Amino acid sequence: MLQFRPIEYQLKKLKSELNDELSRILNYWIKNTPDNEYGGFLGRIDGEDNVVPGSPKGSVLNARILWSFSAAYTLNKNPDYLHYAERAYQYITNYFIDKKYGGVYWTIDYKGNPLDTKKQVYATAFTIYGLSEYYRASGNEDAKTAAINLYNLLVERSYDATRTGYLEAFTREWGPITDLRLSAKDANEKKTMNTHLHVLEAYANLYRIWPDDGLKAQIITLLCNFLDHFINPETWHLNLFFDEDWNSRSALISYGHDIEAAWLLQEAAEIIKHEPLIERLKGVSIKIAKATLSGLDSDGGLWYEYEPADNHLVKEKHWWVQAEVIVGFYNTWQINGDDKFLELAEKTWEFVKNNIIDPKKGEWVWGIEENGNIMSNEDKAGIWKCPYHNSRACIEIVKR
Repeated sequence: MLQFRPIEYQLKKLKSELNDELSRILNYWIKNTPDNEYGGFLGRIDGEDNVVPGSPKGSVLNARILWSFSAAYTLNKNPDYLHYAERAYQYITNYFIDKKYGGVYWTIDYKGNPLDTKKQVYATAFTIYGLSEYYRASGNEDAKTAAINLYNLLVERSYDATRTGYLEAFTREWGPITDLRLSAKDANEKKTMNTHLHVLEAYANLYRIWPDDGLKAQIITLLCNFLDHFINPETWHLNLFFDEDWNSRSALISYGHDIEAAWLLQEAAEIIKHEPLIERLKGVSIKIAKATLSGLDSDGGLWYEYEPADNHLVKEKHWWVQAEVIVGFYNTWQINGDDKFLELAEKTWEFVKNNIIDPKKGEWVWGIEENGNIMSNEDKAGIWKCPYHNSRACIEIVKR
């Protein structure tokens, strides 16, 4: 009988469990979320697994659905996944992309009519990300063309050619807008780490299918934005909000974004094969991962955020944060070979299995309160609750 060293057994077990979990996550979305009356996918399912009729449909949710099913199909060639990726692609193309002014609407109503028509750069970035992955899965040239067109639009309308970086949001016609925020909890600032991280992620995925020199230059500039502005070289946490001139406007620490950035920055450098940046970002990734340890609870769960100004630690443990921890710590182990980080990734996965996965109804709950109770007043599927972070974590570990 074949004998495995303990670490080989650990890796085989982790891969098997996350591969199975990927199937469970996507089966939930297949079973529960298609909108069979109005097309596409339902806008919202609440924390008790009740469909909320008439809910708006979000561009970010639909782009992430497109990415998740496309990436899962690329991984294991399950034809059902390609079918639902196609469903998401057609719906985004028909209803979310603004045929007159370009970009994507933030939300549409449940029948597919434009609702909130602002142009949030974050949403357009995720649409590029999803379209690029769908092309990788399907070979659909129209999807590739649409992704390139959206990229060109962002460079034309949002890129700050003087100071670099991307401005956060615009009106439908791409004019100035007073409320730039992604959500009510965000600071109303012109440049944000979160949007830049996912513009970078989208551009890197587009580069996989379209290795354009101008796109590569944009990716390099974005990586330099992180090195020069977003990453705090004293704390190795990420600065989240800036004005147009790169003046920091917040000291808030978001542990989930820290550990997510730790591996996404390195991945982008690897995709464009920029060796100096790859080596530099490997070292940066380790430092960010070590800084993230300050937000890690003894049970393996990562807390949500910390506000230094009033020494306030939010001890909620959100689903997406845990997904990023698994990949981020695994990636750290791959870089430095320190088994501590592999063990931490496994411990967070155990936390997820025991606390975040819904064993009866499927998918992952939004999160856990400080007292250990499920955050049942938050969505199971919705504008922000999607199959992207958790399916991506599963896919990354299986691939790695």
